[in-house]
Amino acid sequence: MGSGTVIVTEEGSSITDFRFEIVDLRIFFMPLPLGHTAAGLAIHDVYSKSNTSGHLWKTLTFVVVLTNLPDIDVFIGLVVHGNGNFFHRGPTHSFLFALSMAFIASNGWRCWSKIPKISGLLCFLLILSHVMADGLLTTSPVSFWWPLELNSTVGHSGWREVIESVLFGAFRDLGTIVVSGVVIFLNRLISHRPIPVILSRLVKGR
Repeated sequence: MGSGTVIVTEEGSSITDFRFEIVDLRIFFMPLPLGHTAAGLAIHDVYSKSNTSGHLWKTLTFVVVLTNLPDIDVFIGLVVHGNGNFFHRGPTHSFLFALSMAFIASNGWRCWSKIPKISGLLCFLLILSHVMADGLLTTSPVSFWWPLELNSTVGHSGWREVIESVLFGAFRDLGTIVVSGVVIFLNRLISHRPIPVILSRLVKGR
């Protein structure tokens, strides 16, 4: 959206100086739970080779959990200090956390049969996607090389702010969701696999 400023010269003539405000597109790629989940589903779709699975919903649930796992620090901060930013983007937003939790998650089925068998590499990519998105799509740094570095989000974010951000900030994930949907669609098209019902209806305009 542009705004105009009138400049009066020495001769008395006026020149209108138009200044255009450039919209920062990152507001549509702000990593929130929906965006992280969409990215995780795209990664899973590209990585997965099978068309169907008897434990599909278990697997998808596990994907949602893993892609949002680094944000467990927000919950810990709220419980311990009443501030979701207190630990946010600390150790849980690191390469080491993604690696260690991927190992645990990929072997979880050995302890509980209801946990689906997912490869360690996929678990690692799902968790790391969260860390990378936060690091690349926002200005606040993450502790990627923890324990060699440690960062945290400044400011205060209580229960109300966190809940409102999750429930009413979904528009910030729009860009991530769209890109993830396109990736899934193209991957299914190239690999000759069935396109998810929602995407196929959008394409057909139904």
